[in-house]
Amino acid sequence: MYLRAVHAETSIAALRQLIRSNPLGVLTTAIPSKRFPTILSSHIPWILDVEDESSETELGTLRGHLARANPQSKTMIDSLEGASRPSGSFLEEEVLVLFTADVHHYITPKFYTETKPESGKVVPTWNYAAAQAYGKAKIYFDSKSLESGAFLSQQIHDLSQHAEASMMGYDGKEGRQGAWKVADAPEKYIELLQKAIIGIEVKLDRLEGKFKMSQESTYGDREGVIKGFEALGSEIGDKMARTVKERSNLKDAGRQSS
Repeated sequence: MYLRAVHAETSIAALRQLIRSNPLGVLTTAIPSKRFPTILSSHIPWILDVEDESSETELGTLRGHLARANPQSKTMIDSLEGASRPSGSFLEEEVLVLFTADVHHYITPKFYTETKPESGKVVPTWNYAAAQAYGKAKIYFDSKSLESGAFLSQQIHDLSQHAEASMMGYDGKEGRQGAWKVADAPEKYIELLQKAIIGIEVKLDRLEGKFKMSQESTYGDREGVIKGFEALGSEIGDKMARTVKERSNLKDAGRQSS
């Protein structure tokens, strides 16, 4: 990831929040295979585990699952079995998981109300926020293993609870609906589905991210971007305006992290 100092997010807490608010990450592997392409990617929803939420340095662990029929799953299983490594072992190669915030948008040069009239030296760009998580992946692929079964049961439960409560608002509080639970489905049905997936656990050793929200622009142009998005009168326009303003305020306060 290209990280200009003006865009770099140095707060681990802010990057954790980005991941948890946008849990659909893109898992990318680069594993030599005789059957499939070396570079493979899959969109997977993740759970981020952190032992100490107050820590400014702990990166955490990502938990997810993939369809067993996915070529990426087959490549990872082939790699471990080819090296005589059992289920629950780490891949030799590093993996990458990319998360992108839902607030992103094209920026028209018309928004640059300070620079455009003065010199015309403006071009379009795209504002977005993203995090890249790197680490070694442990793969749970033996459907008969108690360890794999326990990992998948916990991961599916935690992912469902996170999505139901945090994303859908089904927390059972103040008259809201309660969350759907894995236990609501027939046990045999869940057991059958679990045999069709594999588990993946990524111990993070590097986490970096950016909020590219017009911080590189002058104050006047940033104000133009904010007003331009507000004038769109749309939900995404309002979200973009708020985010650009938040990052603009951070820049003016002399810091980039939240």
